[in-house]
Amino acid sequence: MPALTSLSMRGAGRIRLLAALLAAPALALAASPASLHTETLADFRNGPLPASRSAAALELHLTTEHSPPASMLVEGRVGGRETDKLREMLERSDIPHSFDLLPWKRAYTLAQHAPHTCVYSTARTPEREALFKWVGPTDVSEWVLMGRADARLRLRSLDDARNLRIGTYNGDAREEYLQARGFRVEPVASDALNPQKLLLKRIDLWAVGMRTGSQLLAQQKLTGKIVPLLVFHRVKVYLACNPSVPDRLIERMNASLDEMRQDGSFQRLDRKYEKWTTPN
Repeated sequence: MPALTSLSMRGAGRIRLLAALLAAPALALAASPASLHTETLADFRNGPLPASRSAAALELHLTTEHSPPASMLVEGRVGGRETDKLREMLERSDIPHSFDLLPWKRAYTLAQHAPHTCVYSTARTPEREALFKWVGPTDVSEWVLMGRADARLRLRSLDDARNLRIGTYNGDAREEYLQARGFRVEPVASDALNPQKLLLKRIDLWAVGMRTGSQLLAQQKLTGKIVPLLVFHRVKVYLACNPSVPDRLIERMNASLDEMRQDGSFQRLDRKYEKWTTPN
């Protein structure tokens, strides 16, 4: 597991973030190529913020998970399609910001408990509506039930999976959705564990979120071993912000996203990652 890389910790905002992290329950780290990474606005601009601006402006802290090509490390900093959209939106909105790449449960819990913290890409569900202030949407996610290729399962509807064991992971919207409807879910600390559990027949299905350009099966060398069986839900994903984030900033960020949709920036950033493939 890589060690936490601290590129910058500035001011009271970082102190509050650290305090919130220490106060939250201990969470297991997910297995991913970059489970912890921190960067700040100063890193993007190759220098510190002007003193007058950094003293007066509230800094937003954005957390996310490793989920290529939407969010991932790119040449040592947090990048990816959704990250690029949000970074440009924040720059247009003139809002100082920092990014962390973390295991999903930790990223999500920080946004719930730490002031001025937001998490992406977050499915906006009725269960979560009142927990956050919402910026977006930035993408659409298809929720897919995956199975072993050799099992030859046939699913015509979600109800066909009611008596099967479905692998999910802690804090994920699919876990919440399926549990609320009485399905047999078996959550784990990291979604990276579910493909192996499926291949070992410890679960019957794996509930996966597939976003635009996702190459999940190829990325994990699962093509031909695990196959999609049923798209059981579609949901829009957002930047979900702690309620402490002022309404004026939420409005400003949504306005910038609207502007980006209208001027073609969303399409430009989507095209940038159309041919993205997992590095060898």
